[in-house]
Amino acid sequence: MESKRIGKRTVKLNNQPVIIGTSSVVGTKEGEGPLKDYFDVILEDDLWEEKSWEKAESKITKTAISNAIENAGKKLNEIDLLLGGDLINQIVPSSFSARDLDIPFLGIYGACSTASEGLCIASMAIDGGFADCVAVATSSHFCTAERQFRFPLEMGNQKPMTAQRTVTGSGSFVISNKGKGPKIKYFTVGKVIDKGIKDANNMGAAMAPAAVDTIYSYFEDTKDNPNSFDYIITGDLGNLGSEILIDFLKQKGVDISKNHLDCGKEMFDFNEQDVHCGASGCGCSATVFAGYIYKNMIKKKINKVMFVATGALLSPISTLQKESIPSVAHAVIIEN
Repeated sequence: MESKRIGKRTVKLNNQPVIIGTSSVVGTKEGEGPLKDYFDVILEDDLWEEKSWEKAESKITKTAISNAIENAGKKLNEIDLLLGGDLINQIVPSSFSARDLDIPFLGIYGACSTASEGLCIASMAIDGGFADCVAVATSSHFCTAERQFRFPLEMGNQKPMTAQRTVTGSGSFVISNKGKGPKIKYFTVGKVIDKGIKDANNMGAAMAPAAVDTIYSYFEDTKDNPNSFDYIITGDLGNLGSEILIDFLKQKGVDISKNHLDCGKEMFDFNEQDVHCGASGCGCSATVFAGYIYKNMIKKKINKVMFVATGALLSPISTLQKESIPSVAHAVIIEN
């Protein structure tokens, strides 16, 4: 069989999957940010008439998936496979949303890299002929993430300026073997990188080396030109992580300073919203891509992007056991 691999880690897709529809659902604070006009649904309150934050996150995810399928002009029974994951133990929000949708489901976990991980797996399924139409979704919720990874909201703990705010939101994508929309042409699966960062309130510094490794590997494999991209998009490195990414890549001879966009920096207005170092969470890159990036690609205002969602693979237990924070980043190249 002819290999689809380019270089060491990049895959070139022969039957390029098409992103035929997306949907984004965000919380109240996200709906007050600079990208508010690009989101499909903005909640009036982050509980969304549910009894718990976790139930609200599951409802957000289910809504994003259903809306993405509708926006793609498909019905639930036309989706061969649903890929979903989030930040919460046993990916409960994703699994609980899937139980109501009657679609074959594969739960995935890549922390905040889950959006690009899902696109990689969906692309393989379609390019390999294992599915014709795949839905991908991921979510996060400020209150569920705070309860699991940090402190109960009622404690009102103050955070250091390196901390980022977890996005309340879900982004969903429908990927097909045919149709109209931007195509997924390549992807590079990331390696788990750990540079010894132990501060769970400094996610940008922990994740930036993984993004450096993946982005550099793509360019080494393909010899593509960084300037050929409208945007090289990272997931949620925030202010500090973005600076580290750009500096480290420059040291390797790759300059992305002119076309780098970080979803963690774009989600909120730093002058008007107190979010410290920016945004984070699975819902951060997923909603920014499903909203702002995808809609501008459909309008042909953006034509070629590298989407690199980044994930910190820590858990509450690993943090309490003083483990360092391993991270991963997956790159997906999408072009009109």
